[in-house]
Amino acid sequence: MRIFRPLNGFFARLPKIKPFGTTTSNTSLPAVRALWGQSFDQLPGRLLAAQRHNFSTMPEILDSQADLDLYTPHPRVRGMTTLDRAAFTKEVVVPALSVKKDILHKVAKTIKGVLLQRPGLKRVVEDPGDKGKRLILLDPRQIPADYSLGEAEQEVLKSFDVSPEVLKYNLELTYDNFKVEEVLQAVLPEGQEVTTAFSRIGHIAHLNLRDHQLPYRHLIGQVIIDKNPGLTCAVNKTNIIDSAYRNFKMEVVAGEEGSMITKVKEHYITYEFDFSKVYWNPRLCTEHSRIVDLLKPGDFLFDVFAGVGPFAVPAAKKKCVVFANDLNPDSHHWLQHNCKLNKVGGKVRLFNMDGRDFLEGPVKEALTQQLASKDRKHALHIVMNLPAMAVEFLDVFRHLLDGEPGGTDLPTVHCYSFSKHDEPSRDVQERAEARLGTSLEGRCSVDLVRNVAPHKEMMRISFRIPAEVLYKEQPSHAGVQEPASKRLRPSEEPPEQTEKEPV
Repeated sequence: MRIFRPLNGFFARLPKIKPFGTTTSNTSLPAVRALWGQSFDQLPGRLLAAQRHNFSTMPEILDSQADLDLYTPHPRVRGMTTLDRAAFTKEVVVPALSVKKDILHKVAKTIKGVLLQRPGLKRVVEDPGDKGKRLILLDPRQIPADYSLGEAEQEVLKSFDVSPEVLKYNLELTYDNFKVEEVLQAVLPEGQEVTTAFSRIGHIAHLNLRDHQLPYRHLIGQVIIDKNPGLTCAVNKTNIIDSAYRNFKMEVVAGEEGSMITKVKEHYITYEFDFSKVYWNPRLCTEHSRIVDLLKPGDFLFDVFAGVGPFAVPAAKKKCVVFANDLNPDSHHWLQHNCKLNKVGGKVRLFNMDGRDFLEGPVKEALTQQLASKDRKHALHIVMNLPAMAVEFLDVFRHLLDGEPGGTDLPTVHCYSFSKHDEPSRDVQERAEARLGTSLEGRCSVDLVRNVAPHKEMMRISFRIPAEVLYKEQPSHAGVQEPASKRLRPSEEPPEQTEKEPV
């Protein structure tokens, strides 16, 4: 650091100069940099000041904008629609300590609370003024404006015989050093909502962008791929989910366009499918587990809208008897594939039918057989995960079975539904009651599954099908008269009774 000593007196007499703001320059260097000449430009990182007197009396005052510079890309990226990574390169000033190499790690460990914390940035760099030392970079948010350290840090440095003098280091930031939200907040118009959330389906990022974000969709998709290792493709939904096949049209906005076939894991079970042709939502992971946890080995599960098997496959792994159906032929194909993939191919009965036909056919037949058994010990569960319209299928259960109720342990239905009502629980219950033709008050539970959108909730109503709903009414024998041919006419006398001879 000897090269700085002749300049100490000169800099002490300079007026206090603030760094340039990010709105006027692509650097945060103070204006005084111009006085230092080009000799500093050859250094890998440049020290702006290196005074060896007591650090607490340094004349430079750190502007609050310098703190923001570390977390804000250059303003020239505003409005960018095609990603230009080089445009994010900028220089900022950060505080630093000069420490001998042999005690470097010990010092860094004891003052870790004030170390620089940025993705992809080294916190230890070469000291251009002394080859036997290194510079430890500090977080400007943790250092006061006068570049002074707290008493605790001073004591630590004193114990290691390290000068408490805080230096200013000129640091280069690149695109790699900024987080997703920082990049997008810098690019999108000011004041507009920035959404960084997405669903991860294997190597695919599924976005659901709002209208004001669509002009930037290719950039947003590429940034999300760049910042999330393992992602190679980003897609954006272009229409609502089809109510019949439960899939939607999508646009590839960044990355590979070749294959939508992906692989995911959920609760240690592997699923493979073509995401462009079937429905999969990782946000339902907890709900899948919640229902499967209700099941015991030997229980029956009737999955009316099975998709690629997130209820059916784990239930089969749990040694339940599973009937799984889906109308979408692609879902049926991947459901069959996932059963084989998880070695439960022979334990699941698969169907490719309309949900109503499935309930009135295979489900009715199985329920009739099971409810007629007097020694049945296993529970019966029916899952109806088609929230856009599953409630409309509940009328199938009205008088579905013949005969008398075979016991109190009737099938339990788990039916999913969307609701935009102010009271979604009441809304879903009332709609279910209307389809069943009976009250479920005190006989059901309605739970929130997830928030789908503002003022739109996904709910689940669970109830045991009432016997008066499930079974047909039996004709009553009370007050039934005999046929006319068996009744006496008013003018007729009853026949004489004769004694029977003993046999």
